[in-house]
Amino acid sequence: MNVEQELRALAETPPPTVAAGVLLGTGLADGYRIFDSPVGAVAVAFNPAGVSAVDLVDDDLEERFTERFGRRLLAARPPRGWETKIGRAIERGTPGDLPVDLRSVTAFQRTVLEATARIPRGQVRPYGWLARMVGAPGAARAVGSTMARNPVPLIIPCHRVVRSDGRIGAYSLGGPGRKRVLLRHEGADPDLLEMWAAKGVRYVGSETTGIFCFPTCRHARRIGDRHRVEFRTDRAALEAGYRPCEVCRPR
Repeated sequence: MNVEQELRALAETPPPTVAAGVLLGTGLADGYRIFDSPVGAVAVAFNPAGVSAVDLVDDDLEERFTERFGRRLLAARPPRGWETKIGRAIERGTPGDLPVDLRSVTAFQRTVLEATARIPRGQVRPYGWLARMVGAPGAARAVGSTMARNPVPLIIPCHRVVRSDGRIGAYSLGGPGRKRVLLRHEGADPDLLEMWAAKGVRYVGSETTGIFCFPTCRHARRIGDRHRVEFRTDRAALEAGYRPCEVCRPR
């Protein structure tokens, strides 16, 4: 039996001892269960405050969790009703009504992560956009650091956040290859994103509506080739007489 099979078997049973149950109930340990995801099996940790971590399944899972959060990690069943919510949150890429424990991050990082959770499925936004959304327009680098420290990737979709130059960038849950898998799973085209980035295209406008958007905005996808105008900066779009989209809010 390999590591993944062993972890799955453990996750099918409640805590094996009264002591383990006490640790879980008092918050001295978090439980975890294995879930399927577009990037393979992941361990989802939880405690009475909510889902606390999402990580890849390997031999170092429990040690890595303890080093980061200072608590033990034990195989256990989630609270009643949470299994369905966790599976739905992983598939949709947003917490929905699933409680999430963000006590491991700073107040600023929490605000950034909450804004990240509102990025629509299949769309991406740059670090600078997130910084502007949380009222800190000069904090793009801090936003990048927040994405790297996101304790619950997949559930809070940091894979939908790209570098300020438009390139895909790094991903905390196993690297940029898995980020590409997730974006493709959601209907985005990572190769096209990289092509736009290489050309310096940050925004696209519609000659028909006079509106400019981020390229992955649902409205941008409706623009026909004949009526699409590409812009390197939002200033260039404004100077050309285009208005910012009220949905993706590129400006």
